[in-house]
Amino acid sequence: MNALLLALVFSAPLAGFCALSLAMDRHCEDVFGRGSTPGAWRRWLQLGGAALLCLSLGASLQAAGGAIGWVLWLGALTAAALSTVGLLSAVPNRFHWVASVVAAFALGGTLLYLLLAALT
Repeated sequence: MNALLLALVFSAPLAGFCALSLAMDRHCEDVFGRGSTPGAWRRWLQLGGAALLCLSLGASLQAAGGAIGWVLWLGALTAAALSTVGLLSAVPNRFHWVASVVAAFALGGTLLYLLLAALT
């Protein structure tokens, strides 16, 4: 299995769950302060979170095949969900920074993988 794909399998759902949680009023208030709502960003956060979860599914199926890829994806979803809950509980004021870094890593990893696949 490709190490870049495995990193993508685990970083994309974390970024996706972070985006989905920031689309919720309660978590947005926890992160940005009382009275904060996602507003016009809500739909974009929901769409981006769903796209990152789908990206993770594609990467896990590519990395481990059809039979094991689904199991790998479900494990990655579980780990990402637990990490998201832990981040929201432990450091809500730094949550958006962690989410931004992980999202950049996931999207950068995707572009790098596509570039390397095109060159070979």
